[in-house]
Formats: sequence, C-alpha cells, structure tokens
Amino acid sequence: MFALDNSYLYYIPLVLQGICAIHCIRNGHQQKWLWVIIILPVIGCIAYLYSEVLSGRRMRQPNIDVKAIINPGVKYKRLEEQLRFSDTFANRIKLADAYLEGGYTQQAIELYEASLTGAFAENEHVLQQLIIAYNQSERYDDTIATAQKIYKLPQFIRSRSHILYAIALEKTGKTEQAEAEFKLMKGRYSYFEQRYEYALFLIRNNRHQDAADILADMLEEQPHLTPVERKSNRKWFNYANAELRKLQSGKFA
Repeated sequence: MFALDNSYLYYIPLVLQGICAIHCIRNGHQQKWLWVIIILPVIGCIAYLYSEVLSGRRMRQPNIDVKAIINPGVKYKRLEEQLRFSDTFANRIKLADAYLEGGYTQQAIELYEASLTGAFAENEHVLQQLIIAYNQSERYDDTIATAQKIYKLPQFIRSRSHILYAIALEKTGKTEQAEAEFKLMKGRYSYFEQRYEYALFLIRNNRHQDAADILADMLEEQPHLTPVERKSNRKWFNYANAELRKLQSGKFA
C-alpha cells in the first residue's frame, strides 16, 4: 500500500482553479466569473461548475456578491447608500432585513418601527420581522403586541411568528395561554417545527413524558412522508431524535 503524501492536497484547489479559469476563458464567459474563481478558489470553482457546467445552462451574471463575501460591511454600506439616495419603504426594509440577518437587531428594529406609517402601518412582512427582532431582544411584551396585530391572518397559524408568539407568552408567565397556542399548531404529518418547539416547551415545564410522546410521534410519521416532505423537514426530525435520546437517557430527569 502506498501512503498518500498530504502535500499533494495543496495542489488540488490550484488544479481545479486552473481548469475552471481555462474553461471560463475558452467559452467566453463573463470576466466577473474569472474574478470569482481567482479570489475564491474553492467556493468560486464550485459555483462556476454548478452554474456553467453541471446545470446545463449559463447564467448571464454569477449570483455571487464577491465583495460582500470578503467584507460583509460592504453589503450594509451599499444598502445605506441606496437609502440615503432614495428614502423609500422598499429601501428601508431591504436595509432592515440585512441588519436583522446580520445580527444588528436594534438597528433593524429602529428601521422597521419607523417604516410602519401611512399605507404601510400594518405591513405583514414588517410586523413578522419585528416579531423576530423583538424576540431576539427579549422584548416579549412587544412580541405579543405585534403578533396580535396579524393573529387573525390565515397564514399566521403555520408561521414562525406564531411559534415566537407562544414562546413570548410563556416568557411573560402566561404558560396556559402559551400551551393553548402550541396546541393550535398540531397536526399529523405536518407542523413538524411547531411540534418540536411544543416539545421543548413541555421539557422546560418538566413534562418530559408528554414531550417524549410528541417527539416519538414525529419520528414515527417520518417514513410515511414523500421524499420532498422528508427532505424539507429533515432538520426537525434530527432535532427531535436528539431530544428524544436525551429524554430516554434521563438527562432531563
């Protein structure tokens, strides 16, 4: 048996980079792809191969913001400049969404709150984003008040906002009301995220057997779902399995 010299591994990205660069030049693809391949050897090559070779179709522009990857602050500066140039609702929300995604929760809240005026005073997207931001900031009373503004919308019951609303009720001592909301988010072969969060709620309230029953039911349903449904909910099944094992091992006892 010959041992593989690890020094050869160093050349693999270089070879891949060279192949992608040559392919890019020969096929007359955009120069921007070439910069992606050079600056981000591994990620850039994978993106190039998928978009221009494996997918069987060519994109006019690579859907990668190279500057934002190298320096995330560039994204915020660009959106801030757009807002300064044109102070519109859309530009404010783009910046607020970027802030929230990047962990700048307070800045996001300020923009969202300032945007809830006039025709946009009850904008569903902004209210849902505020629910997330308030929850992250542990402003549970504000979470509840905001959630109640969209509570009657048909889509609310299956939304992440509903979960955060139930958690906020629990955090403010309204445990029975919180459980009532979790129970609204139950259903066989569906509501997997909601049911997982309900199980965590039960664990936090020392109802371990009830939690174990919910998690076990989720895992029993998994084989009966379509491949697409299993894939889209895989995370929740993995989480459910991990929590159930903790319960069965007595770690919560």
